[in-house]
Amino acid sequence: MSDDNTLDIKDLKRRMNGAIDVLRSEFSGLRTGRAASSLLEPIMVSAYGSQMPMSQVGTISVPEPRMLSVQIWDKGLVSAAEKAIRESNLGLNPITEGQLLRIPVPELSEERRKELTKVAHQYAEQAKVAVRNVRRDGMDTLKRLEKDGHIGEDEHRHQSDEVQKITDEMIGEIDTVLSQKDEEIMQV
Repeated sequence: MSDDNTLDIKDLKRRMNGAIDVLRSEFSGLRTGRAASSLLEPIMVSAYGSQMPMSQVGTISVPEPRMLSVQIWDKGLVSAAEKAIRESNLGLNPITEGQLLRIPVPELSEERRKELTKVAHQYAEQAKVAVRNVRRDGMDTLKRLEKDGHIGEDEHRHQSDEVQKITDEMIGEIDTVLSQKDEEIMQV
C-alpha cells in the first residue's frame, strides 16, 4: 500500500504475479520425461551444516536428452548430493563417477504421469488461494477506506470491480499455465 488513504492496484497486481511466478518455478521442478536442469534446481543438499540448493554445490548440465549430470565442486559433498537426489521423490537414481553424478531420466509410466498431474493441480490450487488472499486484502482495505470516509460508495464499488477483474485475469492465467503443464506431462 502506498499510503493509508488509497488502494495500490499495482501492488496487488505485483503480489498476484508473485503467486504465478512461484507456480511456474514449482512447475519447472515437475518431471516431464525430458531431462532439464531445472529438474534438480529445487533439490536441497546438506552441505557445510546447512541446506544449499543443488546449483550451489555443483554444475548441472544436460549432456543428452535423457541424461542429467552434476559436476560436484567439493569431493566431500558427492554422497550428500547423491542422497538428496535419491530422496527428492523425482524417481531419479544417480550414478557416481568420482565427483560427477550422472542421472538417467527414465520414461514416465502412465500411473506416474497421472500422479504428476495431481501434484500440478495442487500447486495451481495453492497459487489460486494466494491470489484470492491478495484479493481479500484489497477488498478489506477498500471497506476500511470507505468506513473511514476516505472514499465514497461509488469509488468503493468501482475499485472492487477493478480488483475482481485483476483477480479473474490472474486465475485465468493460472488455469492456462496448468493446462500447458498437464499437456506437457501427459505427452508421451
